[in-house]
Amino acid sequence: MRQNVAGTSPWETTVGYSRAVRVGNVVQVAGTTATVAGEVVGIDNAYEQTRVALGIIAEALAQAGAGLEHVVRTRMYVTDISRWEQVGRAHGEVFGHIRPAATLVQVAALIDPLHLVEIEAEAVMA
Repeated sequence: MRQNVAGTSPWETTVGYSRAVRVGNVVQVAGTTATVAGEVVGIDNAYEQTRVALGIIAEALAQAGAGLEHVVRTRMYVTDISRWEQVGRAHGEVFGHIRPAATLVQVAALIDPLHLVEIEAEAVMA
């Protein structure tokens, strides 16, 4: 059984992807940025962008029947590694007690120059 979860990203239909996909007890959440209603939220604020992206991820997981407590891995891509503490603080506020495996790396750029962070998540429901 496959369940595709649509989001609100303007790129989903153009690029051909889903915000999240559930197959069995596994949910994969696509790279998620702080884009709400087509607008980037938290311009020049990596903490706020991380917080918003994680909120969007939480919504996608809920639509797939999962929760943040099911997340076993996150991947965070930042355009400026010197902002890692802001990103890490927001991630820790959400996942500090869950403690998924996590990766945080710097990339050259994201799809919109206003994006400072993009986050992927994988969840497994027991």
